Formats: sequence, structure tokens, C-alpha cells
Amino acid sequence: MNLIGNWSYPTNIRFGAGRIIEIADACKAAGISKPLLVTDRGLASLDITQKTLDLMDAAGLGRAIFSEVDPNPNDRNVDEGVKAYRDGGYDGVVAFGGGSGLDLGKAVAFMAGQTRPLWDFEDIGDWWTRADPDGIAPVVAVPTTAGTGSEVGRASVISNSDSATKKIIFHPKMLPLQVICDAELTVGMPKMITAGTGLDAFAHCVEAYSSPHYHPCSQGIALEGMRLVKDYLPVAYKDGNNLEARAHMMSAASMGATAFQKGLGAIHALSHPIGAVHHTHHGTTNAVVMPAVLKFNAPEISARFEQVAAYLGIEGGFDGFCSFVDEFNDSFAIPKSLTDLGVTDPDIDSLVESALQDPSTGGNPITMTEENTRALFEAVI
Repeated sequence: MNLIGNWSYPTNIRFGAGRIIEIADACKAAGISKPLLVTDRGLASLDITQKTLDLMDAAGLGRAIFSEVDPNPNDRNVDEGVKAYRDGGYDGVVAFGGGSGLDLGKAVAFMAGQTRPLWDFEDIGDWWTRADPDGIAPVVAVPTTAGTGSEVGRASVISNSDSATKKIIFHPKMLPLQVICDAELTVGMPKMITAGTGLDAFAHCVEAYSSPHYHPCSQGIALEGMRLVKDYLPVAYKDGNNLEARAHMMSAASMGATAFQKGLGAIHALSHPIGAVHHTHHGTTNAVVMPAVLKFNAPEISARFEQVAAYLGIEGGFDGFCSFVDEFNDSFAIPKSLTDLGVTDPDIDSLVESALQDPSTGGNPITMTEENTRALFEAVI
């Protein structure tokens, strides 16, 4: 199979190994002549980042970089990034990295020309209409992991450093104009990150498929995304140099984020506050809480997951799917509980309050209440 393509769903995606060489052309297509590359601290000095900067520099785009990005990016990172962007007179952002770098890069581009504070644009009702669309800078997104799918998203997850809560900042124009999905950039991912990010993509697909909202396009994408993760994450985990598996996982990541236009649910409602307070890896946290959430949602989703099990070749219907998830997690050494993940002395009252305020709750098939959300946290602690 020739794993190369040019796609325009939901945005322009240049998919294929080695296509990072097109970074200058992607910037030109997005109308960017002086980009600021935004990435996280861990990636800043790596070869893949430096080679990308070399390609930009050789094309006359400069090699400006901002890398003061925390694993769970926060408002302070945004403020510093916006200052760097404005001070440098840049006209666009290359968001480079995993979910942290991509989300921060998109947020910097979004806030570059705004006069209102960041939290005025939280994903609540029509708050996004408060933004000046002409003040949003263009973005070229280059994922280096295969999980969040932020490269095809219209939002960024940013932590409020004062309240230690994760907030979703949304605007339709936050969607990157150009995306380069180059599997070669993911080859160096450690096994733990390969597993955690891959299971994040799986969680996106599972929650989108579980959501009660009507969106048959997303439903189909979520189903095939689950299959790609089931078939290819074990291969990428075992052999990180397998470009076919890496490429399919990049597809699954973009598919998961496209599919969750249909909605997310309790998995993310629980993992967002846990990550914000205890700084756990987002995808791994999703994987830890998924088994309990599947059981919680069983009265509403068991019938539709009979179809999922059949499509994935899993025997036993919904119960078989749940057993598969347990075994899948075990195969990647995913902790059984949040305690095993490193969460100590959790304030369950605070976690419950934050979870119920998270926008993801609106996509859960069973209404989340203080009582059942507390029971979920107690089940996964």
C-alpha cells in the first residue's frame, strides 16, 4: 500500500513519510512568510526539530522557535508565547510536536491579535463569537506523535494555572490551514509515549462512537479509527521503526479528533481534572479510566458496541470488547489505577466538581451527576 495522500478533510493534510520537506511550501500555502515554530521543551533540541528549522531557514523563512511549553500547557505559556510572537513581528505559527506543542501553538496564533483575555473564549455557548477573527494568525500543524489529533482540531486544551483546571478554548478559525503528517517524525517516540498517545486516539474514537449525538460521518470514522489502533498500535509499540504502522497510527489520531466532533464523554471529563492537578499523561490517563467508564455507560452503549466488536473481529459482543480493552491496556503495561499512575492524595470533591464542569460531560450517553461521577473516581483511584 502506498501510504501517501493529499487530503482536504477536515483541512488540507499532506500525508506521507518524508513530507516534512514540504514545510516551506505549506507555510506559503497558508500565507505565512515569517513563522514562529512553537514546540515543547523536550523537542526543541531534537534532530527532527532542528532539521525542520533548517528547512525553514533555507527557504528564507528564518528559524525562530518558542519552546517554553509545559506538558499540560497553561495560560502562562500562552502569554509568553504571544509576547514572543508579537515582539518578533511574526505572521503565522508552525505548531510542532505532540498535543502540548500543537495546542499551545494554536492558542498563540489565536490570541496573537485579540484584546480580550484568554478565558473569555472558553468553549461555552457562543463565547467564541467574542473573538476578532481577523486577529487570528494562520497555523501550519506538524504532529510528531500519533494520539491527540490536535492538528485537525478547532480548539486547544489549556490549563488555568490559578485554579488548576483544564479549559477548552474554541474557535472555528483555530483549525490549522495546512497539516503535514509525516510518520518519520514519530519513529523516535519511546514505547511509553507510543502507547499513551495511541490509546488517546483510541479513547477519542470510543467516546465519539459512544456519544448519543447524531453524526453518522463521525460514527463511521470512529469505527475505522478503532480498527487502525487495534491492528497497528501493537506493531508500532513492538517495532518503532515500522513506518507502515506509524503511518496508520497517524491516520487514527487525525480520525479520532475528527470523529469527536460528535462528542466526548466521561473518559475525558475524568482525565482532564486529573491531568490538570496531578500532571499525568493525558492519553495514559484516558486508558486507565476507560474500563470503568465503559461499564458505567453499558446500559446505553452495549447494543451499539455489538457492532464494534463484530467489525473488529472480537468475540463476545460488548463484554468481549470490554475484555479486549483490559487486555489491550495490559499489553502496553498501562497502570490499573490512578494510584498506580502516580496520583496521590486526590481531592475527590474538587475532581468531581471540575469533571462536572468539563464540556465533555455533554457527550456522555448517561447523564453525569455528582453521585455517579464520585463513584467513577472512586472506582479508578
